Amino acid sequence: MAVVSPEAQRLARRLRQLRVDHWPDARLTQAKLAKAFDAEEALQPATVSSWESATVPKLPPRYRLQAYARFFATERSLDGSSPKLLPLKELTPHELDNYKKLEMELLGLRSSVVAEGFWHFTDDGPVTLVCAQLPTDQTGPLAEPANPNYTELHGYADADALIELHGHIRAENPNMTVHFMTPSEVDHDDLTGHVILVGGVVWNDVTGRLSNMARLPVRQITGAELESGDIFVAEVDGDDKQFWPEWADSEKKLLSGDVGLLARVPNPLNASRTLTICNGIHSRGVYGAVRALTDTHLRDANERYIAANFGDARSFAILMSVEVIRNRTMTPDFSTNGVVLYQWPQDTEASDLA
Repeated sequence: MAVVSPEAQRLARRLRQLRVDHWPDARLTQAKLAKAFDAEEALQPATVSSWESATVPKLPPRYRLQAYARFFATERSLDGSSPKLLPLKELTPHELDNYKKLEMELLGLRSSVVAEGFWHFTDDGPVTLVCAQLPTDQTGPLAEPANPNYTELHGYADADALIELHGHIRAENPNMTVHFMTPSEVDHDDLTGHVILVGGVVWNDVTGRLSNMARLPVRQITGAELESGDIFVAEVDGDDKQFWPEWADSEKKLLSGDVGLLARVPNPLNASRTLTICNGIHSRGVYGAVRALTDTHLRDANERYIAANFGDARSFAILMSVEVIRNRTMTPDFSTNGVVLYQWPQDTEASDLA
């Protein structure tokens, strides 16, 4: 998780140094810098201030640090009535060289802060992703081994989420064994490392079994009014609360919003490793739960939300709203009102919940 550290403070000091000392005569304020960056995407001066905080700095996204590198690569950023961010294609070869050097420096500082992000594991692993296999009546011809064009992933229930997550974890843990399999392929050894369950309980009995063993406060049940997936239930104020998807049409054919689950607990089969669940009522919810911590633009903010709300607790769970717009799954932003539907534990001071 992204947490306050000497490395984070070092990055904050460097960003302030660039603004104040790189061109001292320019007298760049946080507001001026925010306005220069604002042309491409809205940015508030308070956000720039949070990146420069000497005590509790916030971690800028990668693309914002690349903007810093682009801005301070050339003094032409100050030309005109107000500072501006020049496109990369307009930089001279010398300015482009400045940009690359500064980009490498800033991203290197950032990497030292987030080297132990949510999907980075500090031990020797291994990591096993368990993804449901589709029933034969749900697959196409390419899922048939006898087909000359047989493609194994055509038989997986949540292939989008699996591919996204497998690639990200491999990148975060380049020296660790990371593999994926279906529940029928799992043996005991596969379940004693870091285990990541991708998808729900209907086609993945491993998810149901390990969820029960982990005593998660969230469960899935079959609702008579929903044939396409299983709804989530969690205890809220002493009563069971149900969480349902949303539809864009009265016939309930076009999904406009799903529900995703992200949970992490100690692995009940090996407490020194972790069990992570990325689940949903439908595949859109599963994919949203995965993208929450892989999306380039939102993963850092979502990791900060987890750090702020759960502290050092080894166990937590988040039920989230996953918007679907024009059949595309949107990444949940935990800090946006209404996105987090339920979270556990409620108390940020909760200690080890293993």
